[in-house]
Amino acid sequence: LRLKKKKKVFLVFLAFMKQRKMGLNDFIQRLATNSYACKHPEVQSILNLNSPQDAELMNTNPSPPPSPSQQINLGPSSNPSAKPSDFHFLKVIGKGSFGKVLLARHRTDDQFYAVKVLQKKAILKKKEEKHIMSERNVLLKNVKHPFLVGLHYSFQTADKLYFILDYINGGELFYHLQRERCFLEPRARFYAAEIASALGYLHSLNIVYRDLKPENILLDSQGHIILTDFGLCKENIEPNGTTSTFCGTPEYLAPEVLHKQPYDRTVDWWCLGAVLYEMLYGLPPFYSRNTAEMYDNILNKPLQLKPNISNAARHLLEGLLQKDRTKRLGCTDDFIEIKNHVFFSPINWDDLNAKKITPPFNPNVTGPNDLRHFDPEFTEEPVPSSIGCSPDSALVTASIKEAAEAFVGFSYAPSMDSYL
Repeated sequence: LRLKKKKKVFLVFLAFMKQRKMGLNDFIQRLATNSYACKHPEVQSILNLNSPQDAELMNTNPSPPPSPSQQINLGPSSNPSAKPSDFHFLKVIGKGSFGKVLLARHRTDDQFYAVKVLQKKAILKKKEEKHIMSERNVLLKNVKHPFLVGLHYSFQTADKLYFILDYINGGELFYHLQRERCFLEPRARFYAAEIASALGYLHSLNIVYRDLKPENILLDSQGHIILTDFGLCKENIEPNGTTSTFCGTPEYLAPEVLHKQPYDRTVDWWCLGAVLYEMLYGLPPFYSRNTAEMYDNILNKPLQLKPNISNAARHLLEGLLQKDRTKRLGCTDDFIEIKNHVFFSPINWDDLNAKKITPPFNPNVTGPNDLRHFDPEFTEEPVPSSIGCSPDSALVTASIKEAAEAFVGFSYAPSMDSYL
């Protein structure tokens, strides 16, 4: 009977992993490669493919430089010379709804970066330009926190947006959870503390993160947490402020979001509870393969905790996964309440933020080319198809002006003060 029970749990776990992976790739696989469209001369001309590197990425021959009438006004930029051909794109290391993340080496300084390439057309089609600009705005504020990914600069071409980000190669927390199924409590505590510190910092800037999940939590080469993907962040939420946009990832949605009620920054503490629960138990709380059933569980099913965790962990999970946000841990003093919880009593927060605490797991990467902690599903994909191109030349023509206007001001390069 026990073996049958274990087998059943394992099958549920496998189904969960498959469902999560499918969700990430859904849109991008349909977008990816229409080779006929990519090779069409009008498409090449419109997309301004005027360098050998661009042609290599599109798997086609270089096209002649565009005439002045084809130049697009893409908004002001403090780094106007940045362009895709500055980079040698090496590997696909991630995918999202609107594009891909690639490992790239800058041709001049030989530095490695994670380059997030987003298709403007896909963003505009889903009316997500506000979220993308919000992501860029939040990235600009991340420079002073150790557990948030940093933006070096951004630029755009006629059809794409480019984020030049810190390259983090210790792997997604999701990837490590997938391999190990769950973590021991000290390891889960360390990760939860670094995540909480990052969320507390965002909250201090009146930013609610809203999309905490293991796929958005990376480990750096030493094993420290790095929070990434700020597309669902909501800016300008005062300590008692609320918002009401329905967004997030199904497994981690707080009850008030599902109820379509106004919610506040405590939504992030619910998500922290969900991620901590998953680290300790291997599946998110209230999980079901049936999404409707899972939503019903989140709204109505009492939290059930197995006895194999400490009382402190149990108390923290009960506080974070409180369905009533007005009673949730963090509802009064935000991060201070989390920080002072008994579960985190072994943590010296000053040492934590100074990265003086040795991480419980070392990814042991040998250098930037060591991709052992990235999912082979990404890294085995050929790079030329990873950049992709807009497959419909007529639509591209019609939307370039709209795209230029929608993303004015996107491009960014930090002032020298940022490095001082």
